Amino acid sequence: MGQSFGLFPTDFFHCAMPFVTFGWEVKNAETSVGLSRLIYWLHQWRLPLLFFISGVGIHFSLQSRSVFSFARERIVRLFIPLLFAMFFTIPAQVYIERLQTGQFTSSYLDFYPTVWELVPYLEGTLTWSHLWFVVYLFVFLLLPVFAIFKIKAIKTLKEKIANSFTHPLLAFSLFIPFTLYYFTLYLAYPEQQSLLDDWFLFIFSITLVVYGYILGGSQSFWETCEKYRFYYLSTALLCIAVLYYEFWWKSELPKVTDSRLYLYGTLNSIHIWTLILTLLGFAKKHLNFSNRFLKYTNKAVYPFYILHQTVIVVSGYFVVQWSLPISVKLVLLIFICFLTVFAIYHWLIRLFILTRILYGLKPKEVEQ
Repeated sequence: MGQSFGLFPTDFFHCAMPFVTFGWEVKNAETSVGLSRLIYWLHQWRLPLLFFISGVGIHFSLQSRSVFSFARERIVRLFIPLLFAMFFTIPAQVYIERLQTGQFTSSYLDFYPTVWELVPYLEGTLTWSHLWFVVYLFVFLLLPVFAIFKIKAIKTLKEKIANSFTHPLLAFSLFIPFTLYYFTLYLAYPEQQSLLDDWFLFIFSITLVVYGYILGGSQSFWETCEKYRFYYLSTALLCIAVLYYEFWWKSELPKVTDSRLYLYGTLNSIHIWTLILTLLGFAKKHLNFSNRFLKYTNKAVYPFYILHQTVIVVSGYFVVQWSLPISVKLVLLIFICFLTVFAIYHWLIRLFILTRILYGLKPKEVEQ
């Protein structure tokens, strides 16, 4: 099972963003309430799943290397692609946004030097945009928690804790910390993806990384997810139904600390965690193998993630101007964006050492 599980299918749902009712970099004149409801649900669990999978990846990476070697590699594979994207890929998104809103009317060549003024977005141009995930993960890896688990006694304790989650209710109970974050941090620190003063998202995400790190190496945990995947799925579906009925259908989220916040925090915590357990269980059952396709997509997933939103924004700027129904525009945008990102990855990024490094891949000669 690789990181491509859960990322490729949902990343290109970003193609729906020009058509949703809430703000985004590029907007269609006509919007869809149905797509807005779908995207809001996807937003709840897509990145939490990826944070958990990242924690699993950290577990296996640290099995074969020292903490220092691991940290050095992650700086190269996270920080360098992040900086490159912030200065050379993401600015196109800001340009398109300001072009559509009339804040800028000249060419991209005239716009681009504003990036080097180093003024953060919104006031300026420099932003990490959708790569906030990379920023947070990079900061998490700088924390000493993973080095502590290299101590033999703590490592043994970690393995015992992980192997204790053979009972489905014990695995299920790990949703509880997330409810506490909702009760205490959700309203005080609304999600900003800005790292600073973003405590709800920060603590929520690092908890998932730690969960993945502790549980990822436990065969019994994976077997529990596989065996009880339909029970977890049923629980998640029940929560989704209530959440849509009470909160998401009319976008009426809790605004104050009251019974509605406690209901929302509990149900959404259960929903996110049981959906992750469900997806892990189905992956264990049906994706527990390797082939050329999975090897290819596992390597491609990070460059795809870096590129996809910029390509969607730039392509979407032109697509939304066409006189076509939303459904046709959406299909065309998905098709255009997937082929564009695939072509850039397949014929440019993966073939050259410099582009591989700039997009988070291992140098080719080292990988072979």
